[in-house]
Amino acid sequence: MKKIIIFVRKNPFFIAILVLAAFLRLYKIDQYMEFLGDQGRDVVIVSDFLKKANLFFIGPQTSIGNMYLGPYYYYLIAPSLLLANFSPVGPAVFVALIAVATVALVFFISHRWFDRPTALVASLLYAISPVAIKYSNFSWNPNIMPFFALLFIYFFSQAIFLKKYKDLMFTSLSFIMIINSHYLGLLLLPVVGLYWFFHLLSIKNKTKPKKQFIKYTAYSISIFLISLIPQVLFDIKHQGQNLKALIKFFSVRQTTVNLKAYKAIPNLFPLFSQITGRLLTGKNANWGLYLSPVLLIGLSVYLYRLLKNKKSSNRYLNLLIVWYFVGLIGLGLYKQHIYDHYFGFLFPPVFILMAVLINRLFTLSLAGQILGLPIALFLIYASLAQNPFLYPPNHQLQTVDKITNSIVEKSGDQNFNLALLAKQNYDPPYRYLLDQKSSRLCRLPDCLAPQLFVICEPHPDIDCQPINHPEWAVAAFGWAKIDSQWQIDGIKIFRLIPNPSGT
Repeated sequence: MKKIIIFVRKNPFFIAILVLAAFLRLYKIDQYMEFLGDQGRDVVIVSDFLKKANLFFIGPQTSIGNMYLGPYYYYLIAPSLLLANFSPVGPAVFVALIAVATVALVFFISHRWFDRPTALVASLLYAISPVAIKYSNFSWNPNIMPFFALLFIYFFSQAIFLKKYKDLMFTSLSFIMIINSHYLGLLLLPVVGLYWFFHLLSIKNKTKPKKQFIKYTAYSISIFLISLIPQVLFDIKHQGQNLKALIKFFSVRQTTVNLKAYKAIPNLFPLFSQITGRLLTGKNANWGLYLSPVLLIGLSVYLYRLLKNKKSSNRYLNLLIVWYFVGLIGLGLYKQHIYDHYFGFLFPPVFILMAVLINRLFTLSLAGQILGLPIALFLIYASLAQNPFLYPPNHQLQTVDKITNSIVEKSGDQNFNLALLAKQNYDPPYRYLLDQKSSRLCRLPDCLAPQLFVICEPHPDIDCQPINHPEWAVAAFGWAKIDSQWQIDGIKIFRLIPNPSGT
């Protein structure tokens, strides 16, 4: 306890940043969190595991192709769902705490690699970034990517730079969680591959270190291969479904990826500007476009000095630059739209590199300070100007709760079927809460109930007329007529009953 008090007294600014990060991610989290199809699906699966001991061998389905991630995200959030008495808020809080830990990790690693001012700036910018906050306050597998990506690079740097080869095993464990978060984490492999290869060459004449390095590399690969056992078992049972989808993703590349690295070059600056704007300038694309050249010039000056005088090189800064630009090249080869969560594995280097640049400006000269201070203040203002608390909460969980309560009430304690008409959502959130309320929900096609509740989430492309609607759950119910309808928070709910005559 005494050590904690001493640490707090010595690091008041860091503690303030950590408290701010926690507040921005946890305040009214039950009202701001997303609770859509993916979140509903996850709690349905994890709840089934906790209540019925049904093991799962695959994780969430990816948005591209018929591919699935590994199952470890589900196992990771399972204790939080249990501790929260199966409330979906539990996993959301757990993910938010991982995000706060990421802010702390940015500080400690930046401090170790550079200095305290750099660490404070990097952690502050990360703590208040609206995009970083957005992907911190709800349960979703990509949201844990920044934490494990930073751990992955940190443990690998310990192994390569400090020859702590045992840390390669922690590197492997971190990588397992990365690719259970999102397959774009594979873009970290070329980074460590380059450093691993050149490190192996540097110790070729030193027998004992080389044996240690190879031994722990083998252990790390073994740990990773063992982690794939659940997915292998799934593929054995399902005729190689996941493996076939992965092969197809890379072999049929008209709309997926381009494997010619030079094809990424035209996309690099637009991507660089997009990431800068989204993460550093409060999602403002124009401001990101203006800031990007400043960041690029700063990195170019460093690389120029490095070429002239290798003694001025910082191996950790070099690693961050390689991490960032290899990731950019990989994203540049992707042929579809790049969403914010796609570059979650690049969140940490963006903030740390920006902090390094600002700190270098402050230490260079008075002119640098005159330039550095406005940049720092501008970035803080840009992020705070788009703080999520400036907007009302979405109340998604509360809305689903109210809708399911109304369905339970109007079902009259009789069996009922459920259908959802929506453009960008599907029904697990509703089904999960209905199950939690011990309702008489009856699942088609195994059970045809005497009533069907149709939930319609309004959208320009959605026809909110359930009669004769082509949605499978509506069509499977058969001829029907509307018995009653009502509306909650802009969402329409219909109660349908059989109409054998069809009139």
